[in-house]
Amino acid sequence: MNETRASLINWIMFLLSAVGIILMLVYVREYFWMALPFVVTTFARALKIM
Repeated sequence: MNETRASLINWIMFLLSAVGIILMLVYVREYFWMALPFVVTTFARALKIM
């Protein structure tokens, strides 16, 4: 897989996880923190920090 495609996949994963965490904040506020590691990790991978 080339680097551009991997970066695009990482950004899509981040956007989906960001939408998921927003939905969790609206509907199940007490459990939204369970999605935080996934959001932070996908954001770091999209920025190529990891």
